[in-house]
Amino acid sequence: MTPHHAKICKGCWQQMHVPVPLHGVFSVPFRLFGIRPSRMNPNTCTICELMFTKVMKARKITIDATILFADLRGYTSLSQSQSSEAVSGLLDAFYDECAHAIWEHDGLLNKTIGDAVMAIFNFPIRQGDHPRQAVLVAQDIQRRWNARREMLCAELGLARAELGVGIGIHCGELSFGEFGRSHRDLTAIGTVVNLASRAQSAAAAGEILVTQAVYERAQSELAGSRPQQRELKGFEEPTTLYAA
Repeated sequence: MTPHHAKICKGCWQQMHVPVPLHGVFSVPFRLFGIRPSRMNPNTCTICELMFTKVMKARKITIDATILFADLRGYTSLSQSQSSEAVSGLLDAFYDECAHAIWEHDGLLNKTIGDAVMAIFNFPIRQGDHPRQAVLVAQDIQRRWNARREMLCAELGLARAELGVGIGIHCGELSFGEFGRSHRDLTAIGTVVNLASRAQSAAAAGEILVTQAVYERAQSELAGSRPQQRELKGFEEPTTLYAA
């Protein structure tokens, strides 16, 4: 299913009240100046990616945001037994399903890291309920992937359980902006990012694990979820996580 795309950049309209057209004849003059839909979210534009230096006059800012990591389990071992074409097709399908779910909830698909994706919620499109939006995205990714992998497993002759997705989510204050000078990387860093990544590592295939901070701000989507203590790499104390 093709996702619905906004007619104007949601980020520019929300941040600066400037209507930047993303599609159609009115977008042509903007494209001549290199302004086009962002690859991180087609409902925003490349101006949003430059907002720090051009508008905010800063390379990075501190924001309240939610980070989601989703990882395709079994991909590494699968890549050793399948053709490169089959493996790349599998990864393309995984990225597509994640992207569509993330964009439908105004998230930013910030990175694709091997067989994992990293998404950010609450910038450049502001969302008062961004932890809840991230949980909805995680649930949507699981639904989408479960439906998609039926066909993929049949094509590759695999057991259905071999291609599950583990997801971790955390929220809080983090540093977001351009990092590096010779190679500029627009991303988020900080403990929030690290803990979301570790929660994803702890999640089993088909499981979504969220932190206490996310649980407190997205309880409407986590009814009946019970706390569990997990030892996470890099964190001295056990971390309280909830299954979404």
